[in-house]
Amino acid sequence: MSSTPNTPPSTVTFTEDALVKYLLQHPHFFERHAQVLASVQLTSPHSGRAVSLLERQAEMLREKIRTQELTLGELIHYGKVNTEINHHFHQWLLPLLREIDPAAVPQLMSDTMEKVFKVPQVSLRVWDVAPAWAQLPLSQGCSEEVRSFASSLPQPFVGRNPGLDVAKLLPDPAAAQSLALIPLRESGEVRAFGLLLLASHDPQRFQDDMEVDFLVRMGEAASAALHRLRA
Repeated sequence: MSSTPNTPPSTVTFTEDALVKYLLQHPHFFERHAQVLASVQLTSPHSGRAVSLLERQAEMLREKIRTQELTLGELIHYGKVNTEINHHFHQWLLPLLREIDPAAVPQLMSDTMEKVFKVPQVSLRVWDVAPAWAQLPLSQGCSEEVRSFASSLPQPFVGRNPGLDVAKLLPDPAAAQSLALIPLRESGEVRAFGLLLLASHDPQRFQDDMEVDFLVRMGEAASAALHRLRA
């Protein structure tokens, strides 16, 4: 009778993925083997010492809470900033709504802008106005280049002053390190009828990565206030 060769016992190789899958599929494993939780030792990334699995989980939870606290702090900060901006916008808009003299609106708009928003330089130009307002200062210096430039802006331009010719309309162009250029146009129109220029000596005041939604709303409000000059 021939002998049967001995068959070595089969070996099972567990990969990390297989082990993770097993533990996820058997959540009661650590209930049946509670001593494993106490015996597993991990290296803490903070202290470098060996800590238990439970201690490491506690550290991870504290890290998560700190991250959430930082996120909440940022949200609160931005909420306060937005509230302040809305308050300033309200202060800027109310005098424009109260003014009954159309010819006084442009200067009031510029003066209030400087006072409320603390903008060092403000300049306003409007063209295609009614004949009665054609001699107003804001209607002067509106070359075809200025008009074409304003119409080419689909939204406000913000960023460092690249030496644009339109910046020459500011009271002190040499001091304008950063700009916000807001086109003024009737709702739904592509061609602009004016341009509101804001400038600062601070290069960081108007940054090219800043959101322009608020400036868009400001342009819409300014356009509505100046509509009377075109009627």
